[in-house]
Amino acid sequence: VQLQASGGGLVQAGGSLRLSCAASGRTFSSNAMGWFRQAPGKEREFVAAISWSGGSTDYRDSVKGRFTISRDNAKNTVYLQMNSLKPEDTALYYCAADRSYYRNYVPLRGPEYVYWGQGTQVTVSS
Repeated sequence: VQLQASGGGLVQAGGSLRLSCAASGRTFSSNAMGWFRQAPGKEREFVAAISWSGGSTDYRDSVKGRFTISRDNAKNTVYLQMNSLKPEDTALYYCAADRSYYRNYVPLRGPEYVYWGQGTQVTVSS
């Protein structure tokens, strides 16, 4: 099982990036998916998550209104559209798959996820 994150890069403040996370080895259409990030010297933090059906989403407060998580179960892929980027968004972004099937809420904590991608770097310059 592999989660391949891509789409990171260097962007100026106010710019946009779209991250993708393609899963292989099994389907995750029955699992919630999430994005986390870790900046140098800081702990990993939750960014956004989407339920297995795509009907529910949740975001950390600092990205609400700027980031949008979505999924395409036919492509086994989850996306994170990031707009109005700020220097404080600079981090290594990871996608992850929920350890439970058909969870009835959107998981926000790292231990609730079992599969993790390798990360894609997002750098926002001021």
